[in-house]
Amino acid sequence: MTDQEFQKHSEVALDALKRSLYEAENDAEFEVEEANGALQVNFDEPPGRFVVSPNSPVRQIWISALSTSFKLDWSESTNDFVLTKSNEGLKQLMSRLINEQLGSENVTLR
Repeated sequence: MTDQEFQKHSEVALDALKRSLYEAENDAEFEVEEANGALQVNFDEPPGRFVVSPNSPVRQIWISALSTSFKLDWSESTNDFVLTKSNEGLKQLMSRLINEQLGSENVTLR
């Protein structure tokens, strides 16, 4: 994948994730912020912060959450960034991580 292709794919994926997170803010206790091309999801109870950012040199989207770094690769077959270990797409993984943080199953990112 070229730098331009990665840039396009990551911008589309992060924009779609941001819209889904904004919609989900009404259903759960977190706040979404965008800064310097990265998304931050902030939690009051229990306190925490997730950071979702593109990593251009390795052409991955990285998520820092729950004291772990998740590195997602582009998948042509699913047209999404995917965590290879669990085969979860970006929104599916973020839904799971947010629910783990909140201790509930209330959030499903569409």
